[in-house]
Amino acid sequence: MAKAWYILHTYSGYENKIERTIRTLIEKGIISAEFVTDIKIPEELVIENKGGKKRNVKRKFLPGYMLIEMNLPDFGWKNVCSEIRKIQGVTGFLGTAGNEKPQPISSEEAKEILQKTGEIKGDKNIRVIQNFSEGQHVKIIEGAFASFTGVIDEVMADKNKLRVMVAIFGRTTPVEVEMSQAEII
Repeated sequence: MAKAWYILHTYSGYENKIERTIRTLIEKGIISAEFVTDIKIPEELVIENKGGKKRNVKRKFLPGYMLIEMNLPDFGWKNVCSEIRKIQGVTGFLGTAGNEKPQPISSEEAKEILQKTGEIKGDKNIRVIQNFSEGQHVKIIEGAFASFTGVIDEVMADKNKLRVMVAIFGRTTPVEVEMSQAEII
């Protein structure tokens, strides 16, 4: 037996309830703690910018999916998996049909997901939730260009940055700022 991460598919919005149910089944001894060792719901930290106010919010970035770390022996895995599959809101293990043994995800995939959630150290990006588009007028609220206003020239969503054209000494100059440093006016 070797520990591996498996992905459980659930109804969206049921993840926390299913996690509590699995933990209850472990406490009651219906599922052995040596088979199910950990449960994670993939969430990331995002910054919501509404009405000029910033809030740090945890959001599920894989809604409808959970990670379960399990030791599945060659014999005896059916009881554990069938108990988990019986939980209301569970549709099954990802990539596995009904009564087949679940297939684990690779350690690289697990590491990537756990880094994004902040469970293990790595490049953890905090996303900004605000819909910016080219041509919008924005005010820079933080950083070296605070209090400048300008027009968005380019939105670089993958980097959480904006290229804003601001007027400095009467000339239009492109400035790169983090999305969290700007707000729509």
